[in-house]
Amino acid sequence: MSGQPSNATPKIRIRGLTKSFGAKRVLDGIDLDVEAGTSMVVIGGSGSGKSVLLRCILGLMVPDAGSIEIDGRNVLAQSRRQQEATRERIGMLFQNGALFDSLPVWENVAFGLLARRGKDKMTRAQALVHAGEVLKQVGLDPSVGSLAPSELSGGMQKRVGLARAIASTPEILFFDEPTTGLDPIMGAVIDGLIVDCVKRLGCTAIAITHDMASATRIGDRAAMLYQGKLVWQGPAASLLESGNPLVDQFTHGRREGPIGMELRR
Repeated sequence: MSGQPSNATPKIRIRGLTKSFGAKRVLDGIDLDVEAGTSMVVIGGSGSGKSVLLRCILGLMVPDAGSIEIDGRNVLAQSRRQQEATRERIGMLFQNGALFDSLPVWENVAFGLLARRGKDKMTRAQALVHAGEVLKQVGLDPSVGSLAPSELSGGMQKRVGLARAIASTPEILFFDEPTTGLDPIMGAVIDGLIVDCVKRLGCTAIAITHDMASATRIGDRAAMLYQGKLVWQGPAASLLESGNPLVDQFTHGRREGPIGMELRR
């Protein structure tokens, strides 16, 4: 993943995005471009608006103002059917896996494909075979498909969640805190799988995370949200030496700094 900006239309372009809950403005005029084939990592403290940003792009939440373009088309202006078609091009790895306990692993992986209508819908037999192939792509034996999610370790559940995210060969992948709850070694393994999947599919990715090691491993570029605004954007490799006081305090976990002074008021 090169991470180098180009003159082409960004895969995702966000302009003037705002979202409030009562008197609290969670997103305050967000402008963000994500180039095709690159990975963007968004960092920020709890309540900074990272998850709200993802939900707005996914169409799970309606912003108060602004635009969200995918391939140059404003998805907020699309019909419901068009928005559903857009969402089918997106894969999502949820923070806690969000696997369905009542379904075996293979049905979790193929859930979106089984739910499709028309010519794209798979039979259960086809979905079972496809799920096994995708499980292999994330380092799991196809036999895992017959197990229940509760029989899996945390790391294996993350892998299954990743398999489900890539099962439909999406153009865009979203990752919500992909290494939360994992030890450092398993976190590095999951990050490696994410990078491999993004490269293999040639897709565009956005990840939100608190894990700085993860951010620098999976990101081409990075941005930081603070008080509803993007206060810094740059190469993910520069996160730990950004020169921005807010970013430096957050990435190094320092108690003293502009974020701490804000909290003491």
